[in-house]
Amino acid sequence: MKIIIDTNVFISALKSNQGASFRLLKLLGDNKFTVCISVPLIFEYDDVTKRNGMLQITIEQIDDIIDYICLVGEKVEIFYLWRPILSDPKDDFVLELAVNASADYIITFNKKDFIKGEKVFNIKTMTPQEFLKIIGEI
Repeated sequence: MKIIIDTNVFISALKSNQGASFRLLKLLGDNKFTVCISVPLIFEYDDVTKRNGMLQITIEQIDDIIDYICLVGEKVEIFYLWRPILSDPKDDFVLELAVNASADYIITFNKKDFIKGEKVFNIKTMTPQEFLKIIGEI
């Protein structure tokens, strides 16, 4: 099972160790699923997490977490750009990654932003909690 973790889920996981996003992040590398990554997604993780002291963790800790994701994630090159597809153009690169990776799910809190992508490419979107239920972690 291949998934893409949208940036909003990644940020949520780093803000609190109490929620489903954090539980999902803790499962990376656990062989229950494969997280797919791309250069643009990793750059966005890095940029957003280091913006204006948004998180209560150090830059070194952020770098370690991102390095781990790069270690365990399936690296996917983007060969085709499907833009524009989604209502929010900032989400198109996430959909492109999902298409190129043949991902099963995009894990996001903004499911409505990916509705058109679901219809065109048959890639499901769900929240971290919904996904954890599917893999038997809730």
